[in-house]
Amino acid sequence: MARLCPLFSGSSGNSYYIGSARAGILIDAGRTAKQLNTMLQCCGIAFEAVKAVFVTHEHSDHVKGLRVFASHQHLPVYASSGTLCALENMGCVNGKFPTDVIDENGMECADMFIKPFRTSHDSAESVGYRIETHDGRVVGFSTDLGVFSDSVRKELTGADFVVLESNHDVGMLKNGPYPYPLKRRILSDTGHLSNQACADELCGLAQAGTTRFLLAHLSSENNTPELAYQTSLCSLSLAGLKEGVDYQLFVAPRENTAGNVLLF
Repeated sequence: MARLCPLFSGSSGNSYYIGSARAGILIDAGRTAKQLNTMLQCCGIAFEAVKAVFVTHEHSDHVKGLRVFASHQHLPVYASSGTLCALENMGCVNGKFPTDVIDENGMECADMFIKPFRTSHDSAESVGYRIETHDGRVVGFSTDLGVFSDSVRKELTGADFVVLESNHDVGMLKNGPYPYPLKRRILSDTGHLSNQACADELCGLAQAGTTRFLLAHLSSENNTPELAYQTSLCSLSLAGLKEGVDYQLFVAPRENTAGNVLLF
């Protein structure tokens, strides 16, 4: 049985483990290497189980611990061509671990097949990932996107488990303390997905067969776990879908100190 473990999620850092108990990958490494190792241990995942790191984009909350973590473990790091160039310019690539471009054709790693797809975000070349596990289960992973495009929808449709950004409540953001330029950036088509925009898409995905959802990358200033959860729950209920019968809905914690592992 495959497992998905959100180690960290949110503006203070992002990292997720996907795979089996024996072998898997990290998507992003947005906390220090020490914090990543501690959280892996908390979730019962051996350091040796991590076979590679797949990066979505170069923003610090996704790569803060990448250089040290990959160097210590000598792990290969994969990302889009644009993201790898950005990481090199940032000094995150130091020659102490292998790096390579993952293109649209995808690749095999840790007994899984990983395929990237483009997302709309204000970075060099951000991507999400569609991952097929060794037993044929599919995870669709997409955070940090300002708009849910047709191409993203195509890649997530039919996945057994979808991790999707539910970053902010629009009302909280507009009336909150952020400066106007930052509010405009978050609300733009290259910013972040709101609770309602996320909720609107979950209905179609559930009707197409997705049975598990993880709401991710919640803002600490412009959202709450309960608000994100209730917004999606309301949309799914209005579509005639019942939680616990048609789907399961989870919210990724900022830090998974409880060591929760989601099986699918």
